[in-house]
Formats: sequence, structure tokens, C-alpha cells
Amino acid sequence: MSLSRRRFLAVAGASAAGAALTLPACNDVSDAAADDLVDFYGAHQAGIITPAQDHMHFAAFDVTTTSRDDLIGLLQRWTAAAAAMCAGQEVGEFGATDGPLLAPPEDTGEALGLSAGHLTITFGFGPSLFADADGNDRFGLVDRRPRALEPLPHFPGDDLDANRSDGDLCIQACADDPQVAVHAVRNLSRLAFGVAALRWSQLGFGRTSSTSSAQQTPRNLFGFKDGTANVTAEQTEALDEFVWVQPTDDPAAAWLTGGSYLVARRISMHIETWDRTSLQEQEAVFGRDKRNGAPLSGGDEFTAPDFSVAGTGDTPIIPTDAHVRLAHPTTNNGVRILRRGYNFTDGSTDLGYLDAGLFFVAFMRDPVQQFVPLQTNLARHDTLNEYIVHRGSALFAVPAGVTEGSYVGAALFGGVDG
Repeated sequence: MSLSRRRFLAVAGASAAGAALTLPACNDVSDAAADDLVDFYGAHQAGIITPAQDHMHFAAFDVTTTSRDDLIGLLQRWTAAAAAMCAGQEVGEFGATDGPLLAPPEDTGEALGLSAGHLTITFGFGPSLFADADGNDRFGLVDRRPRALEPLPHFPGDDLDANRSDGDLCIQACADDPQVAVHAVRNLSRLAFGVAALRWSQLGFGRTSSTSSAQQTPRNLFGFKDGTANVTAEQTEALDEFVWVQPTDDPAAAWLTGGSYLVARRISMHIETWDRTSLQEQEAVFGRDKRNGAPLSGGDEFTAPDFSVAGTGDTPIIPTDAHVRLAHPTTNNGVRILRRGYNFTDGSTDLGYLDAGLFFVAFMRDPVQQFVPLQTNLARHDTLNEYIVHRGSALFAVPAGVTEGSYVGAALFGGVDG
């Protein structure tokens, strides 16, 4: 058996028990096409206004170390590995196959030969990273905790599973290929060994929102177009107003300027009940035509709904408890958010029903002013609640983007992000 010169040198220079290196990758994937790459570095983290890919792997972690330096070291390793994978490279100095034969590979290898698939990796920090449930300031961060980074309240109708909620850190990996997204989270999770442990994760397929005007509006598992009025990348003024944290928002958390907040909600759908519901009732629940997505008041998918149009008798054609009415900005003091969710199916429940639904992900400038009142309104009045239940819930602060030589969240720890 022959060895490459790189492998020979690696074997000669590393002990059998040596730890795997986590340096920036030097293994370029030769067939990675430039148009399949999304730059990891930039003013904002990728994976927010990036055109939504078709697959997602989301993971939340609990930090197990008590060392601030170890936490910073993890974020540095994660940044280097994420930048490499988004560039179509393998993780580490030697990647999946060119390292010491007697040591574990630095890259798990299941993405070898695959395109980068527009992979984006987005990181976030949960409320518990700043102070745990007992109020302990584990890493000297409590004074830098953003005002709006409070655990989400328990909304009416919530049936939350603690094992699918919250977390100190989160990773959102999105890609055109599900294996590329899973590969990203798998490698980052392995790099966290001894510092952070996986708390929960969620696979998603079939984006349920468009984040670019060039994308067609997708459908959720109820068969309806979702997120028609979403904030998109081309709406720069709306992004500044509703998505990006501004310098004056929270003086104590200036480190989050240019970042955002991520809300994640795992929403189970009662698929079997919905599938036995009449088309008329389904359209009344959403307030839209099922085929073309137009509001029941008329027009096409992008026509603004007219809530004053009468239907039969004295009732409006768009019911007062229809989802489109209750989620519309005019019903919520003008509030908008950037939705970036995915469908999911996780087998079947103990009762033999599909365990399927919507993994709702949304980015916003201030969850207290935007998401909490919006979701409270929906939870109290939306007829759609007859067919769904919220099982998981989490909130994370998403730092601004990173420049080469720095690491994600550096400004929080006294460094420089960009």
C-alpha cells in the first residue's frame, strides 16, 4: 500500500494518540463550482437573506465547559471549519483522507465529491449562555446580554417539549443537498466535544418561505403557499427596519449591531385531520385560494388582501379568524419578520400518525416588539390552531458577520467581529 507524500509526513509528524487538528482547511474540493458557493464572511451572517435553499439541518447545543477561554476556542474552531465547508473545502489541515492513518480523520468525509450546494452556516447565542436557569454568569457575559434576549413566553396552546427547546448555542446549516447540510452540523458537533453537547436538532426539507424576489413562493405540508408577504433580500429599507439590529437599539449590547434575532418553533401539524377537511374550510382557515395563493378577496398571490370585502351575509369573505388576516402587518401594528422555515417529517407518532409539520424559523430586529405580540395574536384567535400545536421553542441572538482573521461573536467577548 502506498502513501501520498502529505500522508507520509503527517504519519511521521503525529503520534497515534494525537488530537485531530482544527486548522483552516487546505483541501480544496476540485470540482466545487464557484456558483455553488456562498461566502461565509461578510457584514451579516449568511443564511438569513441568502436565497433560501431546499434543505436545512438545525442544531442547538448546551455549553458543558465552565471555561470562557474554551468557549472562545470553540467559536474560533467553528468559524474556521464553517468558512472552509462553505468554500467547498474539507475541515482541518488534512481533511478526510490525508491525515495520520492511526488518528481519526479531521473531516467525516460524507460530503466528498459533492458540490458545496450553496451551503450557509449561521450561528446564534441563546439567553442561557449569558445566565443559566439559576442566574449564574458562567462566562462573564451577563452585563452584555441584549435586552430582547429573554426566553420566549409560553403562548396559549403551546405544548412544549423541553428536550426540543432552548439551548446555549445554535447552528443553522442550509444547502441544496441534505447531505451537505448534515455534514456541516456533524463536523461542527464533533469539534464541540468536551466544550458543548448537542441538545436537540431538526432536519428540514422543502423551504416554506422565499427570501428573494427571484424565488417562487413554496408550499407547506397543508398544501398552501406560505410566506407570500415575506421580507426579502431586495427590500433593504425593510431589512434595516425589521431584521438588522441597529446601533441605537440597545447600548448595553452594541456587539449585536448588524446582527439579528432568530426564533425557532417546531410546529406539529395534524395531517390526518387536515386531509379530511373540506377544501372550502381549508381555504377559509388560511384566507387564500389553495391553487394560486390569492387572498379570498380577489386578485393574484401578491395582491394585498382586502379585509373589507363581504362574503355571504354580513360576514367578510376573509374570515375574522383566518390566518392571513391575523398574521397581516395591518393587524399587528405594521410588524413584519423574515421567515425562513422548512417542512419536516420525523416518522410516525406512538398513535400511528405522521410526525410532521413546520419547523418555523424567523429573523427579526426585536423579538419582544415583533414576534411576541404577533404570536400572541395568532395563538389566541387563529383557526389554524385547530390543526397545529407548537412543540418546540427557542430564541437566539445572531451576531453580525465575520471578517477573515476573526471569529463569530468576537465582539461579545471583547474582540472585533468585522
